[in-house]
Amino acid sequence: MNKQKVTVLITSVVVIIGFIVATYLYNSNQAAKDEMVAKEKESLFIRAHSPQMGPSDAPVQLVEFMDPECESCRMFFPFVKNLMKKYEGKIQLTIRYVPFHGNSKFAIAILESAKKQGKYWETLEILFKNQPAWGNHHNPSPELIWNYLPMVGLDVDQVKKDYQDPAYAKIIEQDFADARELGVRATPTFFINGKPLREFGYQQLEDQIKEHL
Repeated sequence: MNKQKVTVLITSVVVIIGFIVATYLYNSNQAAKDEMVAKEKESLFIRAHSPQMGPSDAPVQLVEFMDPECESCRMFFPFVKNLMKKYEGKIQLTIRYVPFHGNSKFAIAILESAKKQGKYWETLEILFKNQPAWGNHHNPSPELIWNYLPMVGLDVDQVKKDYQDPAYAKIIEQDFADARELGVRATPTFFINGKPLREFGYQQLEDQIKEHL
């Protein structure tokens, strides 16, 4: 091997080692930064009004900022539901609202009214299931939601009395303010034990959850 080839080889090895070290330091610094942010902003993740599923002492606190009119949230819902079943007792899911769409606030008010009747999760599921009809972005028909509520055993007349409660507007306002403070710009956005999902995706979400089990 001539001198020039040796020089090129050594230079390449040095560059590769430098890249590996830089990547390790970046990841270490990012992990430390995420840990610090999680601790500093702990109070922003869960509020007293937040709907929750799973035990409070679960090793994984999964917080989802979502919008009931969001198509991606609809697609993620069965996956998150399966995760709750697969890791039963090990995850507590907390829902926060970020109403980015035109009928989101209306749907959230319905959900909060359903919560008063102990039917929150069933109602969320039926809203996501029928979202293509009531939440169609080209021709939304939010009034269709009323037709779905009897399917989950809700007292619709009571929901119609409750859903205009001004307290729900304050819940949405608080969730939106927390979302902005945490840098949430799209839905769904997930935080696992206070740390943001590093890479968006189904498997990535499960992998990051498993790191805490």
